[in-house]
Amino acid sequence: MNFPQGLNPDEGSPEWMNKADSAWQLTATTMVCLQSVPGLVILYGSMVKKKWAVNSAFMAFYAFAAVLVCWVLLAHQMSFGAKMSPLLGRPGSALSEKLLLGRSRRGLVPVADFVFYQFAFAAITVILLAGSLLGRMNFYAWMLFVPLWLFFSYTVGASTIWGDGFLERRIIDYAGGYVIHLSSGVAGFTAAYWVGPRHSHDRQNFPPNNIIHMLGGAGFLWLGWTGFNGGSPFAAGLVASLAIFNTHLCTATSLLVWVSLDMVFYRKSSVIGAVQGMITGLVCITPGAGIVEPWAALLMGVMSGSIPWYTMMVLHRRSAFFQSVDDTLAVFHTHAVAGLLGGILSGIFAKPALLKLMYPDTTYHTGLIYSFSGGRHADGFKQMGIQLLGAAFITAWNAGATSLICILISRIVDLRMKEDALEIGDDAVHGEEAYALWGDGERMPKPLRLHMHPRLPYFCRQRF
Repeated sequence: MNFPQGLNPDEGSPEWMNKADSAWQLTATTMVCLQSVPGLVILYGSMVKKKWAVNSAFMAFYAFAAVLVCWVLLAHQMSFGAKMSPLLGRPGSALSEKLLLGRSRRGLVPVADFVFYQFAFAAITVILLAGSLLGRMNFYAWMLFVPLWLFFSYTVGASTIWGDGFLERRIIDYAGGYVIHLSSGVAGFTAAYWVGPRHSHDRQNFPPNNIIHMLGGAGFLWLGWTGFNGGSPFAAGLVASLAIFNTHLCTATSLLVWVSLDMVFYRKSSVIGAVQGMITGLVCITPGAGIVEPWAALLMGVMSGSIPWYTMMVLHRRSAFFQSVDDTLAVFHTHAVAGLLGGILSGIFAKPALLKLMYPDTTYHTGLIYSFSGGRHADGFKQMGIQLLGAAFITAWNAGATSLICILISRIVDLRMKEDALEIGDDAVHGEEAYALWGDGERMPKPLRLHMHPRLPYFCRQRF
């Protein structure tokens, strides 16, 4: 068969590589990266009190860079390398040209595409976790926390569910409801316990410093999710198209439900509430985006806009347990609760025909509701058991590993800032302030001429 010249294989485009899939994968990866930088950088920097804007944005900015270096040095192979145990791959670097330009096991794309895409997932997980710690964590402790948590917590979840671990061919987690969102929510809540609360005044009064910028950051997050869920099949095919459609349908529904509940119970349509509803919708659909039908995505949006709303707005305020931990941006509710909800609902609504497209090497995957019509009741209940087992494992591992990491770091540096720094904020931590206008708070030096005594030239002082 004669192909157009641009489609013929050559040295830079081998026969095994699909140019369209690779182009889409690089585009999707860029969209996921934009969710973190500048998306969450803007969202965090504007959603917190003004005195913490710089510190909050910089925690996200630093984590993005640190995770990339750690990912290619060790963490990628620990997550997706040769199997060393049921929980981890063999540590090693992902820097050699031979590895990066070879064929990926996931799709007709180079390994470099896969490595960078998975880095974007790892980076956003750590940054999401940071939302629980804003406004009081010692930045030097955060610098240590990022690589340690990546190596000893995230890699285990990624290897177990997506790598070659014991749940990989059993559990349904399309794009990270467990690996990313449940883990970041549980780890963030756990770390918040060990770090301690914000300054008492901040905890009582913590208004966003720029709601318009907050919406801009949320917009990066929402639209970037097109790459988040659309890139997971590693092919520009039917599953990716359905995943993108379901993602935005569920998110819009969740946002509207959350705003409606705010209006019914609080008589006001909160902008912050709309952003929270958007996030819970994105999180809930993630584990099932490409494997459920649109009507199921709509129902998932209704539940993601109502159940996390209840846990955050009602249960949190009534529970002494939740009140005892200062979770700055309520990451536990928006990610742990919504991620767990999405994982369970994916086990209920997953359609066998779509599962076969996404996971062609497995035979027993089926959603619970479809198992009744197909006479496969045992398979449906088995799948639900696996979904619950995966949730329990991710929760327990992240709570335990995060606690040990925080205890270790506390032996080296303080986890929490000093009280003086907590009162001042960014200026005490970084020597910089957000939105500092020219001359704002500065002592302007006097004009130079006021400090000079007039001196006549020598020739003017001569007597004639």
